[in-house]
This record gives sequence, C-alpha cells and structure tokens, in this order.
Amino acid sequence: MSTPQLVVHRDKELMAQAAAARLITRIVDAQAARGSASVVLTGGRNGNGLLAALSSAPARDAIDWSRLDLWWGDERFLPEGDPERNVTQARAALLDSVPLDPARVHAMPASDGPYGSDVEAAAAAYAAELAAAAGPEDHGAVPSFDVLMLGVGPDTHVASLFPELPAVRETERTVVGVHGAPKPPPVRISLTLPAIRAAREVWLLAAGEDKAKAAAIALSGAGEIQAPAAGAHGRSRTLWLLDAAAASELPRDLYPPASA
Repeated sequence: MSTPQLVVHRDKELMAQAAAARLITRIVDAQAARGSASVVLTGGRNGNGLLAALSSAPARDAIDWSRLDLWWGDERFLPEGDPERNVTQARAALLDSVPLDPARVHAMPASDGPYGSDVEAAAAAYAAELAAAAGPEDHGAVPSFDVLMLGVGPDTHVASLFPELPAVRETERTVVGVHGAPKPPPVRISLTLPAIRAAREVWLLAAGEDKAKAAAIALSGAGEIQAPAAGAHGRSRTLWLLDAAAASELPRDLYPPASA
C-alpha cells in the first residue's frame, strides 16, 4: 500500500492540463520500458476534462497509440452509444481522434449487448477479459495497470463503489454488477477494490467545492466501507490530483508544501 501523495492546482482547467501532461509521460515511459502501456479511464467531468486536455496537448503524439490498452473503472449499464455511457463520452473527448487499436479498447458491455439486461453476466465477462489479459508477472486476475484513474464523488464514491453498498465490500471478484446506485442510472458495472489495488499507480481526481468534504474525509483516515475513495491505492503510487477548491477542507498537515 502506497502513502497518498497530493498535488493541488489553482483551478480545474490547470489540473486537467497538468494531469494530461503527467499521463502522457507515464504512458511513454511504460511503453519504453515494456513495449506497451495499460491505462484505466474514468468518466465524469474530471475524467472527461483530462481526456479533452490530452486531445489538445501538443505532446499527445509522443504516445504510440497502437500499443496502448484502455480499460474502464466502471460503466453505466445502458445501451451501446448512449450519451451517458463513459465510453461514449471518452470517444467524443479523445478516443475517436487518435489511432488506437480497436482490439485494445476494452469497453464494458452495454445493456443491449450479448448479455442483454443481465448485468451480473456482463460483469463476469469483463472479469474474464481482464483475467485473459493478465500475465504471470501480474498480481492476480487483472493486468498490472500502469495508471488507473478514478474520479471522486461528493459522497466519496469511486468507480461505482458507493459507501456501504455491497460492491465496496467485495474482496474476491474483480468486477461486479451494481444495483441501486444512489445516482442514476441505478444499474452499473464496476471494478472492485481488489482490482483497483492491482494497479501500479492509482490517480484520484477531484475538482470543485462539492468534492472538498469528500477529499478531506477520504484522506483523514476514514474506512473504505464508509468512504470508498479511502480504499483506492496503487501498489507503487497513490496520487491525489486536486484543484484548490477541492483541497479547501484538507487538514493543513495534509496539504502539500509545493503545489502547481
């Protein structure tokens, strides 16, 4: 378990640009070291803001997009192409404008896909896809993602792991169906904390005053059942990327001495 590191930016636009630059560097370094890279994307305004910043970044062409695997931390269980699906938003923000290998874009199943409305079967299929991509050097039944990004909700949820709901308590499976999510739509697919913790680096993104209390709770020793963001950490690095508004309620002893 890595100790969280914090970087606080002046505003959400600067946070998105800096996070995009950081991600480009991390992907390029991973590709240089191992030939390919593996990243888990997140939806929401902060995740999509990062992707949009990456799309317009001059250095984006340093990435070999054909050697990048993309996964998702969670997905709204809606029909293919629905504008609320994370993959639909990611395609609009970035993916449709870069030369990715379609076989390496691992979208979670849609509700009108081969598993129909059976979200548990869809989750099991995604778990099987992750397991098939894991190698002997990986830690468990998922690949060792180079970067796994998570947006932090105002209630401290990450992916579709909501406080106190069964999914955040899962200790064996890597992917689960979520029922009764407190924000629409109620049915979702989500990675679990064991899958998240297999990542080399976990980055948690939070911008805006509505995220301030969640960041303070998660970084102040809360339990992961009550505050799922507190349970999200990478094997080698856990990085919180915040804007000043989201950092406004952090205890002063947590506030980083040097921020951009």
